Amino acid sequence: MGFSVKLAPGVRVRASSRGVRTSIGPRAARVHIGGGRTGISTGAGPVSLYTSIGGRSPQTAYQRQLAQQDRASRAQYLADAFLRILNLHRVDFPLAERPVAPESAAPDTAAIYQHYGKQALAGIGLFKRADRAAAKRQAEARAEAETARQWAVLKDQQAQWQAELDRQWQLLIANDPGTVLQTLAAAFEDNEAPSAAVGVDGGEVSLVVLVPPADQAIPDQMPGRTAAGNLSLKKITQSARSDYYKQFVYGQALVTLREAFAVAPGLSGGRVVVLRNDGRDPYGCPVVPCLAAVSVRRQALDGIRWHEADAIDILNAAAHESLIVQKGRSKELAPVDLAAEPDIAALVQAVDLDELAGAG
Repeated sequence: MGFSVKLAPGVRVRASSRGVRTSIGPRAARVHIGGGRTGISTGAGPVSLYTSIGGRSPQTAYQRQLAQQDRASRAQYLADAFLRILNLHRVDFPLAERPVAPESAAPDTAAIYQHYGKQALAGIGLFKRADRAAAKRQAEARAEAETARQWAVLKDQQAQWQAELDRQWQLLIANDPGTVLQTLAAAFEDNEAPSAAVGVDGGEVSLVVLVPPADQAIPDQMPGRTAAGNLSLKKITQSARSDYYKQFVYGQALVTLREAFAVAPGLSGGRVVVLRNDGRDPYGCPVVPCLAAVSVRRQALDGIRWHEADAIDILNAAAHESLIVQKGRSKELAPVDLAAEPDIAALVQAVDLDELAGAG
C-alpha cells in the first residue's frame, strides 16, 4: 500500500513498501529515480514502455576496473619477483685482467708557449724587430724544454703507477691472502645478500653469505589463471615456497662464488657457507643458523649452461662437497648442526656477525 503526490507539473513522488520513488518529466519521456533501479519510461495513451538504466553504478564499475588493474600490477610484480629468484645465479661477471695505468694528459703546450713568449717579450719595444725575433726563438726553445720536462714527469708518474698496479696484480693472481680478501671485500659491497670473504688457503677462498628467512625472501602469493582464463592471485603452497627458497639460497651461493672467481682469477676453488638471518636473541646477539655449506672448484663451473640449468641442479652437479639438511614433506631447508662440523663452526666464528647482519 502507498500513496502518490504530484509536487509540480511533471514531478510526482510515490511512496510504497519499496521506498520513495520520484518521477520527473512528461509521460513521453519520464525518468524514475529512488527505490528500485533508475529507469526511463515512454509512451502515450494506455501503453508505455519502461527501461532500467544499468545494474551497477558508474562508481562500482570504476572501482572494479581499478581492482583489476591493481591485480594485474600485483601479478606482474610477483612474476618479476619469482623470475629474479630463478635468475640469481645467471649474473655474468667479467674476468679481471691486468690493470693498465691510464695515459697521462698531455701538457698544455699552448699555455706553456704563451707563458714563455710573454716573458721573453716583456720590455722589448714593438719596433725592435730583431730583438723581438731573437726573444721569440729563445722563448720557443724554453717552451719546448719545459714541455719535454713535463712529459718526462708525467711518464715517470705513469710508470710508477703501473709498477704499483703490476705489484698488486701479481699479489692477486698469486692468491696473497690480504690482497684477495681486500679485493673481494670491495667487490661484495653492493651485493644483495651480505657476503664476506673470511680466509684464503692456497687457492681456495672461504666465503660466508647471509640470507633472509623464507617468509622475507619469497612472496606469499603467486600469479595464476582461473579455469575461465581470468587472472588470479593465489596463496603459495608450503612446498612451492620451500622449492623457491632453495633456489634462492643456492642462487646466492652461486652468484657469490662466480663473482669471487671473476675478480680473483688466481683462485682455484671456493667454499661457501650460507647463514640465515633470524634477527637477534634477547641478549642482542645475531641469530644466524647455517643452512648450507658447499665447496666448488673453479674448473667444475666450466661449460655450465647458466641460462638453462637452475641453481640447485648446478650446485648438485658442480659441488665436490655439500652439506644441507632438508625436513618434512616439502623438504624445506633446516639448520645444520655445527656441533659435528668444527671447521664450519670455526669459519662462522671468524666472521664479524654484527657487521654482516647489520649490512643485511
